[in-house]
Amino acid sequence: MTYRQGLKFRHVFGTASKPENSYQNVKISKSAWDSNWIAANNKYVGICWGTAGGGSFAVIPHETSGKLPSNYPRFTGHSGKVLDLNFNPFNTQLIASASEDCSVKIWTIPEGGLTEDISEASQVLLGHNRKVGQVKFNPVANNLLASSSTDQTIRLWDIEKGEEKIKLEGIGGMPQSFDWSFDGSRIVCSAKDKKLRMFDPRAQNTAIQEVGSHTGIKGSRICWLGSRNRFVTVGFSRSADRQLWFWDADNLEKPLIKKNIDTSSGVLMPFYDDDTNLLFLAGKGDGNIRYYEIIDDSPYFAPLNDFASKDACKGACILPKVGVNVSKCEVVRMYRMLATSIQSVSFVAPRKADFFQEDLFPETRGMEPSIDIDQWLEGENTEPTKISLKGGFVAPEPKKKFEPEKKKKEEIVIESNNPEVLRTKLKQAQKIIELNEKKIKDLEALLKTKN
Repeated sequence: MTYRQGLKFRHVFGTASKPENSYQNVKISKSAWDSNWIAANNKYVGICWGTAGGGSFAVIPHETSGKLPSNYPRFTGHSGKVLDLNFNPFNTQLIASASEDCSVKIWTIPEGGLTEDISEASQVLLGHNRKVGQVKFNPVANNLLASSSTDQTIRLWDIEKGEEKIKLEGIGGMPQSFDWSFDGSRIVCSAKDKKLRMFDPRAQNTAIQEVGSHTGIKGSRICWLGSRNRFVTVGFSRSADRQLWFWDADNLEKPLIKKNIDTSSGVLMPFYDDDTNLLFLAGKGDGNIRYYEIIDDSPYFAPLNDFASKDACKGACILPKVGVNVSKCEVVRMYRMLATSIQSVSFVAPRKADFFQEDLFPETRGMEPSIDIDQWLEGENTEPTKISLKGGFVAPEPKKKFEPEKKKKEEIVIESNNPEVLRTKLKQAQKIIELNEKKIKDLEALLKTKN
């Protein structure tokens, strides 16, 4: 294909980590929920853990590779399975979890990682009245988190105050995937009713655009294409073909282009690196990862190589650019969840790295928020802060310490006689009772070991 010529990253190749440099003896969650099950930042890899009762997840420092002990310490405070994880982009020690128990929790990771189980979260966000399937931090505003639930809402939270700020409604079915725009001003969501919805959360709590999408019965996913005003969706056709569609974010009347990928049955997971314009598609149950270079005009993408493996993937994530090894020309790193291990895949540009390759590593997203949550709520728009990776990256100390305002658990204010509001409050009260009962049991068990 002629448009392959001159593409900067056409020779990038992926290499999987050796077993001794992977994370072995990992207990993968057995939940049937469609999730990536894994997340990463520049210091840790987070994994939704498989447990017999309740829900837990592990956070593993990058340097802790090899076989993990069977009793590896975990965050254990959920009463239902953990379905999704997302690291705070501005604080390496904070992570959000979503659970079947209808709650979202914010956890503080001890420096260096866990040395024992932690059951008490730094913040608990209650409001959803059905299972919470996805969480994602805003890319520019500090302490702003979005969560989606099978209660057919997306809720925006101030994680420090523990308050719900905005509830997005009118989603005609279970949300399957959502993503923030590059500047964090909009949210695009796909749902089980086979429709896409674009939200401007500060303008109105219902969609500003709505359009039909993939017609297959299996799940669809969304990935915003960085600073481009475009995003992609992956899903299935009515005849079960896996599909990749490109969209103009300002006009959802129809996709810019539709492409059938293959007829495999696994859900595709899309990931985008804005610095290289590379789009990665990892399929559940697949051994390979396809990658494409995104271009401005039709056909909008150029197929590059495939990373190939005989090991089937159960989940995947992409590492923020601040975590890659620039001295080895590693332009992207991904993590793949296998049957009992986590494997990293390093995508490298084949160059001699005698000096910093500025064309491979332009300024990238840093770890300083551009605005605070109050500025965002007041309508301010801005883009993510950027930094140079020349000379290496050192994560900055957050300018403002995370100081969660915990509400008294016994106080649940009833402000309405609306039946829907009352049902939500009842669900919150029931969850608080469950959490307290679990804490009592944990303390009783601990006392037995001390006697």
